[in-house]
Amino acid sequence: MTFRNELREIAHYRNAYLLALSAAMGSIFYGWDIGLIGGIIAMSSFQESFGVDKLSTSAKADFNGNIVSILQGGCFFGALSMGYFSGKFGRKPCLIASGVIYIVGSAIQAIAGLGSSSATGLSVLYFSRFLGGIGVGMVSALVPSYVSECTPRKIRGRCTGMIQFANNIGIMLSCKYNVSNQFSVTDFFAVLNIAPTDMQWRIPFIVQIVPGALFTFAMLFQPESPRWLVEKGRYTQAAKTLAFVARISPEDPAVLVTLDEIKEEFEGKDKLSLWQQVKGMGASPVIANRCFIPALVMFFQQWTGTNAINYFSPEIFTGLGITGTSSTLFATGIYGVVKENCVISVGLVLMFAVESFGRKKCLIVGGIGQGLMMLWIGGYSSIHPSGPIVPASYVSLVAVYLYAVFYCVGWGPVPWVISAEVAPNHLRTVSLSIAIGVNWLFSFTISKITPIMLEKITYGTFLIFGLMCIIMAAWAYIFFPETAGHALEDIHFLFEQDVIVRALQDAPLGRLFIGKKRALSVEELRMEMEANPIVMTMPNPIVQWSDQTND
Repeated sequence: MTFRNELREIAHYRNAYLLALSAAMGSIFYGWDIGLIGGIIAMSSFQESFGVDKLSTSAKADFNGNIVSILQGGCFFGALSMGYFSGKFGRKPCLIASGVIYIVGSAIQAIAGLGSSSATGLSVLYFSRFLGGIGVGMVSALVPSYVSECTPRKIRGRCTGMIQFANNIGIMLSCKYNVSNQFSVTDFFAVLNIAPTDMQWRIPFIVQIVPGALFTFAMLFQPESPRWLVEKGRYTQAAKTLAFVARISPEDPAVLVTLDEIKEEFEGKDKLSLWQQVKGMGASPVIANRCFIPALVMFFQQWTGTNAINYFSPEIFTGLGITGTSSTLFATGIYGVVKENCVISVGLVLMFAVESFGRKKCLIVGGIGQGLMMLWIGGYSSIHPSGPIVPASYVSLVAVYLYAVFYCVGWGPVPWVISAEVAPNHLRTVSLSIAIGVNWLFSFTISKITPIMLEKITYGTFLIFGLMCIIMAAWAYIFFPETAGHALEDIHFLFEQDVIVRALQDAPLGRLFIGKKRALSVEELRMEMEANPIVMTMPNPIVQWSDQTND
């Protein structure tokens, strides 16, 4: 497709892109916190406000883990709650509520410690970060399913990929703030030169209210998910939503066909309780696999170690030989800007490549690249644990920045796309809520243990993350079939039979391992299903039409 045709397609689907952009705005305020908190806890003004400067080294590491991980704790519970509330009240009302909760939490963080002792202020700060985390968790659990359920399959990957794209923009903005707020960098960032008082760390908490307010306002004008409307029997409204995002008439044959497919998908399953949905996730090996994959890729995403670098980059750069608050924060800011400039350039390409290059290849390339960079950093840190900067130090800094590039290529945006499309329609909300809960659980775990790992096992921290990246690339190569270009209602065909053969068939050089074996195409499986509809209800261990059977 030519560039002009791409622009024409974007113009045609502008309602869908606007919907995705509005929803993805919720990821900006999470990205802002990720990039922000690592710099804030390194500020002397923040440490003095809460008595952190008087703590021992081990106590300070424990405090850093607590202040970061408390938000993930709130995110975990916020994400899990969406399995029930979004099914009962709808995606849109819950998204708006999440924005309001986040704004309240951010406002309390900004005033923590005013007119009180440092101990009381710290308790208020912990509470407000937990509260804000609930809002962030609600957003993270709902936005992927909301966007995937509303957007046409032709651009579904691009639209869902905007979630991580927006997340990284938030990190970039906060990293810029950390640098420019701490000291003057006239030629690189806007000069704020805020004096080292408590306002130095309060202002970023105040500013993070802005994306929350924009997100809440934007969602007021977006429609409800058509699949949730069908589940509730509101077919006319569902048709209007499908027509709105595609900019066609509600009576258009394409809308009616999609509506019928969604109705068929929910036939006999539209009244399932939350517990029935949870039990339904294990109804067959095929369904169990499809519901397990979202949680697995979210688990993998956290074990790339990306949040360890995002949160604790000042400590990591210090370990690579950059010392002093100004220099570490500057390196952190450079890391953030390099990462996000890569996101803005690489991310714009990925919004197209995730469809043409494919989810699978992005995961493989990203995983291998991240793994090699982490292994290099670990090897360097073991040989040069301390001392003056040597030429290899600069290579290690470049490795950190390249690590960010590879993250943007694969395990940053793609897990959100996969999680939103792999699970069955009637189980997507609960499956995605559990997957995002897993994401936040291990985000909490990683943020809690990273400062301790950096203190206790030093370079072993990077070796562990590097090996995990290689393992997840191998999983994507061997076990995950390509999902790009398939309608949500057709995804189940990819997991019915010969999953490993299909996955290797879709992998680079994968045919070397399968010889003449070949998995049936989706079109062939659909024709087989239409020719033998009785198979849909047979308990065949090899072929199970999982999405079509009633629980």
